Amino acid sequence: MKEILGQLDSIIWGFPTLFVLVGTGIYLTVNLKGIQISKLVTAFKFLFEKDGNSDSKEGDVSGFAALCTALAATIGTGNIVGVATAIKLGGPGAIFWMWIAAFFGMSTKFAEGFLAIKYREKKDGEYSGGPMYYIEKGAKNKFLGKVFAFSGIMVALLGIGTFPQVNAVVEGVKGAIGIPTMTTGIVLTIAVALVTFGGIKRISQVASFLVPFMAVFYIVGGVVIMASNPSATMSAISLIIKSAFNGSAAVGGFAGAGIMMAMRAGVARGVFSNEAGLGSAPIAAASAKTDSPVKQGLISMIGPFLDTLIVCSITGIIVVSSGLWSQDGLSGSLLTSKAFEFYLGSYGSLIVNIGIIFFAFTTIIGWNFYGEKCTQYLFQKEAIKWFKVIFLVMIASGPFLKLDTIWLIADIVNGVMVIPNLVGLLVLRKVIVGETLAFFKEPVLKKV
Repeated sequence: MKEILGQLDSIIWGFPTLFVLVGTGIYLTVNLKGIQISKLVTAFKFLFEKDGNSDSKEGDVSGFAALCTALAATIGTGNIVGVATAIKLGGPGAIFWMWIAAFFGMSTKFAEGFLAIKYREKKDGEYSGGPMYYIEKGAKNKFLGKVFAFSGIMVALLGIGTFPQVNAVVEGVKGAIGIPTMTTGIVLTIAVALVTFGGIKRISQVASFLVPFMAVFYIVGGVVIMASNPSATMSAISLIIKSAFNGSAAVGGFAGAGIMMAMRAGVARGVFSNEAGLGSAPIAAASAKTDSPVKQGLISMIGPFLDTLIVCSITGIIVVSSGLWSQDGLSGSLLTSKAFEFYLGSYGSLIVNIGIIFFAFTTIIGWNFYGEKCTQYLFQKEAIKWFKVIFLVMIASGPFLKLDTIWLIADIVNGVMVIPNLVGLLVLRKVIVGETLAFFKEPVLKKV
């Protein structure tokens, strides 16, 4: 069964899916006239505008809090473990293709944030939105909306939101301060319960505090390493770019295979890291206080920039510059930990372990919120309490389970989320482009 699931996973996350994901980003980039470059400064202005919490704007939380909630779910163990894995599979060149996926993914994230606000609705006193709503109300396809929501629940319960993150916290705590698994599991379950039972406002408050803290903590550690070793850093960047096109540093037997392996590993890592096209982040964006879908779209666009182009790049450059990526027996979090340790000694591994703990915890609370909103869409608000109970059971059991098969199933269901979301984005592409360019008073290209 595991072998069959593995093959199915490879098919779902093969080149066709990755091609459509990146292709959608390219299409939106062209028709939105390079919005991720021309409007990035504007996006940060909207993020920190003084009236972001004004009661005159509809929504539950500020745009900053909504972005932090989305980043809480996307900046996770993948930024540490996944990047190292991509390098191991595709060589240093994988980082270059990760950058490409993130660059075009910024346009996709803009579109998702835009649609989240345009088609959201107020249910049970709170704003709800995301792909299930814009697929049903905008693309007029309720069935695909339900497919997306069901997939979101499964991913929250069985995959990204629980087991991998819980195991990462347990291992990180054990590596940093040596606390036993049982103790960590109990404390983590209680902490998740205290945060998630407070709803979106408490989740966003915790995310607004932890996300900037954890990102700055990890980024500062990484920048110190790179700034202290400029020649190694520049050599690593040069190797990353060269390896993306010659394939010599990647596994494959010949250059063409090496290039394709680097491309696949990098694009897949970029997509999994920032979740552009998966449709998860717009669920959080829909709660933002804003008077314009375009403004929240721009704020959402910041996500891949911070998540992949900053955090993942730091991990990738340090791993490559250390030279440890080519050694057998080192992979995942161990490879990243050893790379940081190579430069900072025991302080390096401490930075990685603490980073893993915070990254994983915020991913848990972020995906809890996504699962709640998907549950509410399918079964109404009364069912959320049952989702919370099941979610906490999964968290409590996570430290003691090594369920590769369940993770494969979750990975597959995660892929299923992409299909209806991309349908929604492509069907509504004219709405996205037309209203955005009208907002900036720019002409629409003839063919959209």
